[in-house]
Amino acid sequence: MTGLAAAVGAGRVRDVSGLLATMTSEERKAALPVLKEIRAEIRGWDWDRWRERGAVQDALLVAGAGCLSGAAAAAAWIGARDLRSATVVPYGVVAAVLEDRDPAWLADVAHRLAARASTAQQDAPLIQELVGLSGCETPTTDEYVQGWALSVTPARVGPVALREDRHAPVLVPRMFEATPLPSALTTYDDPDHPLHWPSTLARLAEEGVLDRAVLVDGCVLRLLRGGRPGEMRSLLHVLRGLGLTPAEESAWVADWSGMAADGLSTVAAHAQQVLGRVAARGELSTRALAEMSAGVLFRTEKKLVRAQLSLLGKELRRDPAAAPELLPVVAEAFGHEDSEVRARALKLVARYVPAVDAGIRDELAASAVLLGPAHRAEAEAVFGAFGDGDGEAVSEEYEEILPPVPSPRRLDPAPESVAEVVEQLLVLLRGAEDVVAFERALDGVVRVAHREREALAEALRAAMTGRWWTDGTVGWADDRFSQDTRGLEVVAAALMGRVSARMLDRARSRPARPGLCAHAGLSHVVDSRLWEVCHFLITRPLPFLLATPTWHTGTLDAEVLVDRLREYARLGARPAPVDFAQALLRVRRDGGEAAAKAAAGLGTQEGDRLAAWLGAPESVVPALRTATADDDDGGGAQAPAGSGLGRRIAETRERPAFKREFPRPLQWLGHAQDVPSHRCYHWKGGERYWPAVLPQDGEALAMWLLPGVRATAQDDARGDAWCLPVLAEAEGRPGPYLHRALACGLGARYGEDRLAAVDALLVLAARRQLDTGLVGREAAALVRDGTVKLNRLADSARTAAATGAYRTVWGLLSAALPALSALAPAPRGLGEILEVAADCVERCGPDTASRAAGSGLVPGLTEQAGRGGSSRLVVQASRLLAALRQGSEHRTPETAKTGR
Repeated sequence: MTGLAAAVGAGRVRDVSGLLATMTSEERKAALPVLKEIRAEIRGWDWDRWRERGAVQDALLVAGAGCLSGAAAAAAWIGARDLRSATVVPYGVVAAVLEDRDPAWLADVAHRLAARASTAQQDAPLIQELVGLSGCETPTTDEYVQGWALSVTPARVGPVALREDRHAPVLVPRMFEATPLPSALTTYDDPDHPLHWPSTLARLAEEGVLDRAVLVDGCVLRLLRGGRPGEMRSLLHVLRGLGLTPAEESAWVADWSGMAADGLSTVAAHAQQVLGRVAARGELSTRALAEMSAGVLFRTEKKLVRAQLSLLGKELRRDPAAAPELLPVVAEAFGHEDSEVRARALKLVARYVPAVDAGIRDELAASAVLLGPAHRAEAEAVFGAFGDGDGEAVSEEYEEILPPVPSPRRLDPAPESVAEVVEQLLVLLRGAEDVVAFERALDGVVRVAHREREALAEALRAAMTGRWWTDGTVGWADDRFSQDTRGLEVVAAALMGRVSARMLDRARSRPARPGLCAHAGLSHVVDSRLWEVCHFLITRPLPFLLATPTWHTGTLDAEVLVDRLREYARLGARPAPVDFAQALLRVRRDGGEAAAKAAAGLGTQEGDRLAAWLGAPESVVPALRTATADDDDGGGAQAPAGSGLGRRIAETRERPAFKREFPRPLQWLGHAQDVPSHRCYHWKGGERYWPAVLPQDGEALAMWLLPGVRATAQDDARGDAWCLPVLAEAEGRPGPYLHRALACGLGARYGEDRLAAVDALLVLAARRQLDTGLVGREAAALVRDGTVKLNRLADSARTAAATGAYRTVWGLLSAALPALSALAPAPRGLGEILEVAADCVERCGPDTASRAAGSGLVPGLTEQAGRGGSSRLVVQASRLLAALRQGSEHRTPETAKTGR
């Protein structure tokens, strides 16, 4: 036993294996307590002993597996996370140690390891060895299937070995059922790559090694189930490699229909092609085609919808008697967002409408009102007068549909019990960045700790088991927490005594490092307040926090702050400097003389400062100053004429009050802050809390956050447009920097960023704070310098217009179109922009559109429409020109001159 313990303690895995072979079952059982002691000891080792710990972990894994006699205990020991080193687990040694065990015991261990979701994939080689030694059935858990697929990658073990693998016929069908699909199947897209699983599977099916019918069933059912794009591509590779016969294609008609209606674009396109072949063979019933078409025509992908209309046209030519059943389905495309789709659908209906009875004709005519004004004349030529006789009466006063103006939401009271505080902390420590929850939880910690600190600390010790800072020394945690608070994690660590008061005292008064970007400065303000709270939790707990906002925007009512200062005075408590400074930055200055007088009447230093702050003639928070320069640094772009921004070098101006009266962590706000035109690469994290630092200075925040938002369009960054809806809801008047950030967000690479920009656009419009002309000119400038792609801008504009904000979107596009139309050659996507613009004019009416744009026809539009041909650009330019001219023909000379 002593020899085994020494070998384990020294990390000598091979010696452990040899010693186990000479030990009796009683000696192995007697060795277990020592092994458990060693296991407990290494848990407390510092990270600087990681190499030594890894060797001991490997030796412990082998020794424990060999000493434990119960299958459940052995599987738990082998699968334990704390025995996993940074190196590869010595599976071969473990298998050799266990090979003399009873086959039933080995089978039990193998299946128990396969059922462990956390380690089965990593343990697949050992499980394979145990299955081979025991001769048991192959486990089929998702995790084991994942690991098996990686371990038998074709290029790693060779095609012959894969063919001879007795597990393959069982596990390959399970690959199509596993969630997620095994990564080995999806990693490589190139069919000629040696690691391309789909090609290998198709080849093995052709050779008869795998059951072809089983593979077809697995592929089709998993495609119908759906999944990530990479998974679906791999399954399509397998299916195409198998080469379905006509009979097999026809056997899955219902499933192809489901894929065409609801699958990813690539899956839907494949299903649509298969159904087209089935229909061409006359094996697709009219009802099945109608049901499948009803789903596809509701999709947003124009290519799929157009292809479906073509398929319907072919079927109607083959069997005109199907018109009564198919034309009502075609009419569902009358409401599609793409005008070309609407035109094709109308043309198809017009061709076959004579073959239907009066009832279906009336049904089709009722659907024709969805076509809109652009196709009204053609529709009337087909159906005569339809609808209510007036159709969509665009002559009626247009009503813009905008979201309700956001109302500030009052924060709920802070949690008052130990259980509530611990629950809130656990939620936030899992990564949720919610300013409201953060402020409530922080205030709740302070309030509860002031009353029952020991009870709160004890509850946290039970809840925080396993956090990285619960082991090791206080000095080690100090080093890390002094650089980054990691949100409320430092608060929990402080209450549990895992950080020192000395470190917190130094950190809370540390100024922001010179030369850091404003983003790092904002994060430093948040961190400094947390360090300060932790310091007071250890030294003299505060009764509550002064800076906790009243409203979800981060603002604080002056009357509330006066009441809090009054309570502090009653309790004899001294405010924390950073907390009070943050309260001043958040306090709303609309309280008037009454709030200032009440603050002055407190008779305290903080009350006098608040009174002076409220009575100041202008805000002392950072104010923007814009300088212009002849030379750009290469990262910025010249703004469009009339934008008021020119070529910008933005900065905030000096604020002496900050340097005189504010604590050191906030004094950087008193210095002029240059903002680079390119994106900075500070350490990301906690940015969701920045707007609450200066909740009433949204334009300065927009200026500082602009490089990140611009990167969503220029550099295909993801997620940096999160701030736009927040800034749109902030108090104060938005300026040019928020409008420019909005234009960048509308051209972002990813859909979630564009949606954030659309939300902000609509909120500003609802608040009557949106300058559509400025956003349009900024957007045109961004297109001109290559930052924004027109198809992305068109997608955002289409999304915003679809909510009912046609006049707002037209105001933006009408300002952008003169500059866009002047570009030569015409940029790709201009036709899409013109299509959205034409939709807006037709929906809101030309007179309303002219008032929104402030002018009549768009310069350059006539030239675009006069190019001739049938390209999207020419068709949509002609459509927009016709819609605008319709309005100008009905306007009086006086209104035509004024644009009203």
